[in-house]
Amino acid sequence: MDPRTATENAISLMNMPSSTTVRQESFSSASSHSLARVTTTSVPPSQLAAKMGEVRVRTSEVPADPPLPTPEVLQNFWKVVKRVADPAVMQRNRDRLDRFKGERQKYRQILQELKQWAFTDIHLTNSWTLLSLIKYYRRPPPPSDEDLILLTRYFYPPRGDLTVHVCDFGDNHTERHEIKLANIEGYFQGKPDWAIVRWIHAPLGFGLTHSSVEDLFLTDRSGRPFSRGSTAGWPYPSIETLNFRSRESIQEKRDVYLILKELGGLEGQLNEISNDSIASGRLGGDIHWRAGHHGTTAGYWDLVEVDMPWQLSEGVGVGHPRPKDKSSHISRNIDKQVLSKHPFYRNAQLVRDPFRCFHRPDGYLLTLSAANGVDFLDPNFSKYTDDPGESMFDNENASAIGLMFQLFEKTGTATWHRKTVEWFLVYLITELATTPHNIRQGCSAVSVLNAYQSVVQGLKEGRYKEWRRHESVILVREYLTCIDELTSIGVALNKKVKTLEGMQQDVRRFEEEDDTTEPDNPDGESAAGRLQWALDILDEERTGCQELLVDLRLSLDALFQVRSIEQNELAIVADSQNKATLVFTGVTIVFLPLSFFTGYFGMNLKGIADTERTESYFWRVCGTVGFLIIIFVVFYAFRQKLRHRVVGRPLMPPRVV
Repeated sequence: MDPRTATENAISLMNMPSSTTVRQESFSSASSHSLARVTTTSVPPSQLAAKMGEVRVRTSEVPADPPLPTPEVLQNFWKVVKRVADPAVMQRNRDRLDRFKGERQKYRQILQELKQWAFTDIHLTNSWTLLSLIKYYRRPPPPSDEDLILLTRYFYPPRGDLTVHVCDFGDNHTERHEIKLANIEGYFQGKPDWAIVRWIHAPLGFGLTHSSVEDLFLTDRSGRPFSRGSTAGWPYPSIETLNFRSRESIQEKRDVYLILKELGGLEGQLNEISNDSIASGRLGGDIHWRAGHHGTTAGYWDLVEVDMPWQLSEGVGVGHPRPKDKSSHISRNIDKQVLSKHPFYRNAQLVRDPFRCFHRPDGYLLTLSAANGVDFLDPNFSKYTDDPGESMFDNENASAIGLMFQLFEKTGTATWHRKTVEWFLVYLITELATTPHNIRQGCSAVSVLNAYQSVVQGLKEGRYKEWRRHESVILVREYLTCIDELTSIGVALNKKVKTLEGMQQDVRRFEEEDDTTEPDNPDGESAAGRLQWALDILDEERTGCQELLVDLRLSLDALFQVRSIEQNELAIVADSQNKATLVFTGVTIVFLPLSFFTGYFGMNLKGIADTERTESYFWRVCGTVGFLIIIFVVFYAFRQKLRHRVVGRPLMPPRVV
């Protein structure tokens, strides 16, 4: 096969999820607490063709292949090229994606109306011009309270309505369910007899709900401790993942949060909705008790604000979950990252999300993270970042969580080196720790570090451009922003390396404890091998990041030296110009009074020519006009200070919509 043709086929085939299973689905509405279930069962090839109906593809002719493990992709890329997807699964995912996009378009329209109304009020507060008054009386009305409630529930769902993914793994058998968070407690026990491991993934960030779910899950039952691969006194590993979201979606979430929270008036209804969504079971009571314990409240906005992803410049280090510091400020505008100067990442924003794991000895694994961004890079990257976040869990080509759902869908635990929850935890955390990367698509896209190298090269070329006013300041700011971004990425990489190195020691201890038992599958990937593979990748990325930081700082020092030399030369030129200006000023000072008196006494002192008006009329008119002009100029020059003294500082800063 021609290499170019093979690559094109690989890229087209990699966008198609694969499976030899048929899924039966029933989804509840956003306001319902009923169970939504997706059941995956194996179906013989002869029956699968009949169940496909309109697809009209025979499974015997187009067998569905499972995705390859990430460490095997580059060495067996021909398998990726020849991989075939299940048409039924493809159609199901397309239908769900279309439904998600339709919902998003509807609520984006409501958000646009809200912003037009809200920001008109902001501009009026910050401007006293007649045009602003006209806009105030002509501005569109705000959306109705019902629409605002629906808008809030779409961007920040009540905690009980969040979709939780449950996967049961057994030998050559897997079942996946989608439930509501309100019903999660019922899945903390009672897994089927054939299931060896049950994995529960809840899309929750740090906060009260996160802590309550974690507490209800553990209930005095903890798995083998990862004492080295976690924080002191806490035997559960955590990492900080990096993933991409679209800049537009992050900005929308911030607009909804800040506008509606400041608007007020809906808080009572929202709090009632929130309490109703978690009323069943012990979850609601535990959340309210925990809020009192921390001296905070469990209102709607207090619980949902953890859905907002952290920018590289925000957030705290991974540790024990705690309520958000109320003194911390959420800025309206998102950071303008230097990485977006690269064409591949133009509309993408790199964000941080904590990913926490909790395991029990009875084969249960709970993972908590608000991450639903793009983890894998390929030519369809811009399309993936524009897709709704809810669709990420169906897309193995974009999401590491989605890949894990698909990876063992056909084989279950049959390929696991050891059929234990600890082995699966290591497998999962190493997959997430190495993201974002372009390995799964055969390095067909620009990696993050390569993009930063290109950006840094562009900044270095800017050092030799001719000096222009303000451009040097902009260039220095871009240098500093790039240094901050790479420093944040380097800190995240260091934390990942430290966690995985500690987990290596824990895995060695597990192997020593299990020395008397043979592995369930000697040919499968071992936990120690997975950790070493992930550490090799992270070490390479960390080294590249450190080299870029050194290069940036040296380049910035060189920029300051060049600009300092330029400033010295400009100062010499300015000194000669100042001398000429001084001579001109001296001549002007001598002749300006003479010119004034010559002009004044040269006028017709008996009146204004060709009129009956006297000279006093001239001064009354011209003097009054001149005085009014001076008053207007003074008021305009000091308008900011006058506004703050009269009306105070505006609640919301002005922003261009």
